[in-house]
Amino acid sequence: MNKKKSKELDVRLMAQLALLTSIMLVMAFTPLGYIPLPFMNATTMHIPVIVGACILGPRAGGILGGIFGVTSVIKATIQPNITSFVFTPFYSLNPQFHGSFSSFIVAILPRILIGVAAGWIFVCLKRHFKNESLALIISGFAGSMVNTVGVMTLIFLFFGDQYAAAGGVEASMLLGVILGVIGMNGIPEALIAAIITQAAGKALLAVFKKSGIKVTYA
Repeated sequence: MNKKKSKELDVRLMAQLALLTSIMLVMAFTPLGYIPLPFMNATTMHIPVIVGACILGPRAGGILGGIFGVTSVIKATIQPNITSFVFTPFYSLNPQFHGSFSSFIVAILPRILIGVAAGWIFVCLKRHFKNESLALIISGFAGSMVNTVGVMTLIFLFFGDQYAAAGGVEASMLLGVILGVIGMNGIPEALIAAIITQAAGKALLAVFKKSGIKVTYA
């Protein structure tokens, strides 16, 4: 690939990332992206990360996931709820419930992994099974579950006692609560993500093909 072609691809990728980033920023600071629940926020922010990862590849997905993670830190800081300390070191409910550097890990690492995992799953499934729709559905479901399982696991590891106390739950019951969140919230979120990823991904890939844009999976 010559330098001119490579530069054109880089510019195109940056433009596509900028578009998805702008969509995510609108979602992040409106009710579209974070849905308030009693103890934390449900989210749809993972969906553009997954779609971007499938369309643009795992590296771009990781970048979009990092942006998602940063917005969650900001959101938890400026619009906190009772358990926001697990996502930001800049908020403390009281001396007992306080964030730390580990809050950055909880907020950002699983979100980066959403894009990386969804992107590679899509690439592998599409390559081996030649079924674009199925690849999008599975990538959407898996990417969403990476988010839920990753976040809840890190909360358990880094903030287990604080999180349980903030929610009025005995520490011995916390694992059951975590599994309940994964089952009752995570699976429905993942099914929704799978449906939207398939619909949006198919539409965007069709537009790319019609426009003669080759998906390079950066």
